[in-house]
Order: sequence, then structure tokens, then C-alpha cells
Amino acid sequence: MLFRESETIELKEVVVDEIIKEIIAFANCEGGKLYIGVQDDGTVVGVADPDGVSLQISNMVRDAIKPDVTMFLHYKTIEEDGKEIVAVDIQRGTDRPYYLAKKGMRPEGVYVRQGYSSVPATDTAICRMIKETDGDRFEAMRSLNQELTFETTKKEFEFRNIEFGPQQMRTLKFVDQDNLYSNLGLLLSDQCVHTIKIAVFQGKDQTVFKDRREFTGSLLQQMNEAYDFIDFRNQTRATIKKLLRIDVRDYPEIAVREALLNLLVHRDYSFSASALISIYADRIEFVSIGGLMPGIDLEDIMVGISVCRNQDLANVFYRLHLIEAYGTGVGKIMKAYEGMEEKPVIETTKNAFKIILPNINVKYEKGSNPALPSEPSANISDGVPTSAREEKVLEYARIHGAVTRSDIVGLFGVSSSTAARILKKLVKSNLLKQNGKARNTSYTIVK
Repeated sequence: MLFRESETIELKEVVVDEIIKEIIAFANCEGGKLYIGVQDDGTVVGVADPDGVSLQISNMVRDAIKPDVTMFLHYKTIEEDGKEIVAVDIQRGTDRPYYLAKKGMRPEGVYVRQGYSSVPATDTAICRMIKETDGDRFEAMRSLNQELTFETTKKEFEFRNIEFGPQQMRTLKFVDQDNLYSNLGLLLSDQCVHTIKIAVFQGKDQTVFKDRREFTGSLLQQMNEAYDFIDFRNQTRATIKKLLRIDVRDYPEIAVREALLNLLVHRDYSFSASALISIYADRIEFVSIGGLMPGIDLEDIMVGISVCRNQDLANVFYRLHLIEAYGTGVGKIMKAYEGMEEKPVIETTKNAFKIILPNINVKYEKGSNPALPSEPSANISDGVPTSAREEKVLEYARIHGAVTRSDIVGLFGVSSSTAARILKKLVKSNLLKQNGKARNTSYTIVK
């Protein structure tokens, strides 16, 4: 038999560590044969203990390659020129990409066959192999990052008195049958690469920025922090009807909650772009990446029909009692505005889904329908009583660690002197502590 290296044949004189890379490359491509006891030029030198060589390779494969590829390897001892050599037949695996366990599912750990050599795979090639073996559903595919932690998710489960351990992770499909993390696991891990960006604008367009934030980490962490950010700016305005005081928030809390959950659960995470939330003087816009699922149109959504893009993610949110059932969110949003003049608007494109929540209190402009004061000097133009404003300032300082005069000017649209009076009162009440002087002055919560 003539031995010559090719795209599907590799020759090795003895067992060396490099053999693992060759086996990975064959399993990731079209398969191949590995001959031990044959030099690179085809000269047969044989091996002294064929069974020992086969066992040695089998142990190396079991310990060094993920996922398990042993079922795709077959060993055979053959005799050539009176000498024994070991032939290892490697078939194309069904759980590609295979990779070095110590390197992970990264280019330096994944190998493919290129000509007569085994070379690191590109990120594109790795993603293609995952898609071919796992299917098109993003959340079910294996995560490229297998070094994940779940501190935030654990706390969320504990807060809701729900167990979260290896068994639950498997049941909820954080990991697959080979104990490899899925993209669902990535989304709910502390290493999640997808983010939410929120921008606050001065008026009704994007001319002047007031604030902007980007929320990272587990989707559950992003959910909580983004909601708190919006809730802090969801002002309460008080009006008087005869002897009755009526407090109305700019946006119904249930509507904000459902719009945010919709943005998280139905987003197309195969796109890397951030989800966007824009807060204007008269509305909030939630823009989720990914349009409607095939076969569904806007009219279907409005009557409660829903086809979930991320079924496993939705199931996790259901387990956490964050959502009740598919297709109810839009109905809750519309019901929250029942009896209101302005109604939420939903817009869709091929790759985006937008929910627009109108500001209920936008008609209460300066000088109109004044708020009920909570103290004699609290007739404030934007309708927020002084006591409520002070609570907002304290909350801002707690969230951000400190608050400045310019922060208050931006938050409430008041003058610098009004902001200074608010801060002075909170310092005098021993609720805030002044730090620094002049432009570097900031205020922190008194502990």
C-alpha cells in the first residue's frame, strides 16, 4: 500500500499531541484517516504495541476534545511490509464544531482541514458549523463563549423563590446534552454581549440630548436597570378635581413594563445591534431588532396572535412570572391607555418592531392645570410637587452614587438657582452631604 498525505490522510510516525488537532479537523470537515507508524514521506516504520497506541489515542481524544467525538472514531491494526501500524478512521461528526477543551470554541481551539494541513477555523466557519448542526434558531445554538457565569440570574431566581441549579439549567435549555452552554445561556449570563441603549431628549425630537445610558450584563439585569432608569423619569403630575387630588404618571407602569418585556423577549438576537429606547417630552419609543415572524402581520398582533421568536427565553420569563402567556402584552398596553385621548402606536418594518407610548400628561404644559402643592411654596411649573421632586433627587443619588446641580437641571428642566435651592434643603435636612466646591461640587446620600 502506498502512503501519501492528502486532504483526507495524515501520516504520523509516533503518537504526539498534534494528533488531537488532526482528529478535530477531520471531524469538523469531511472525515479522514490517520496512520500511526508511517513517516511523512510514506516510509512504514511500524509501532511496537498497536493496542497500546489505540488506547493512548482514545484516552487523549476523550480528555481533550469537546463535544464527545469518540463514537466517530474507529481503530484498526493493519500489517504493511511485515510491520504493524494503527489506522484511525475519523468520520465527520454530527455535533460540529469540535474543539480543544482547554481552548474553547474559539479559532485557536477549532481546527479544519485545509489542503494537507489542519489550521484554525475562522469565526465565520465556526458560526456556519453551529448553524448547520444546531439549526437556525439562535437561542438553541451553542454559545461561542463557554466560560459563562450566572450571578444575576441566580439572584433573580432566588428573589422569586425558584430553584436554579444544574438540573434547572438543563431543563430550561441553558445547556445541551453535552453540558455545553446554548445561546440562551449566553443571553442570561453575566457575559451577555447584547445591550439596551436608552437616550433621553430635551424636546420632541433628537436635537438636544439630556442623558444616555447603555445597559449590559444578563438580560435580567438589563431589564431591571432599564426599567428603573425609565421609572425614575416617569414623573407623577397631580391635578385637582373639586376636592379630589388625582395623581397621574406620564406613562402607565404596566405599559412600560410590557413594552420593555416585549423588547427583550421578541428581539432577534442574531443581530448584534443594540435594542433602543428613546424618551422624548411627549413619548417613549421602544425599538426591538427583528420584525414580525413570517406569516404574522400587525393585525394578528393586535388581536392577540403571537408567534414567539425566542421560545426558550420566553419560557424562562414565564417561569419567573414576568410574562403570563404569549400574545397578551400588546393587549395589556392598549388597556392601560383605555379612556385616554392618545393611544399607543405600533410600527413594523422588515427588521424592526417599534412601540410608541404617548405621554399622558403632555397636555399639562407650563401655566396650565397646575398641580396640587404638597407644601405652601410648591406651585411648580412642570406639575411635580416639591416633595416628589426631592424624592426623585434622592433616588437619582442612590442609583448613580451622587447628584449634581446640573443633573437636577437636566432632570426637571428647572433653573440652576431652583436646583441649588432643592439641594440646599436636602443638605439642611441631613439627607444629602455636600462634597467638593464650585464646579466640582456633588452631593451624596448621608449614610
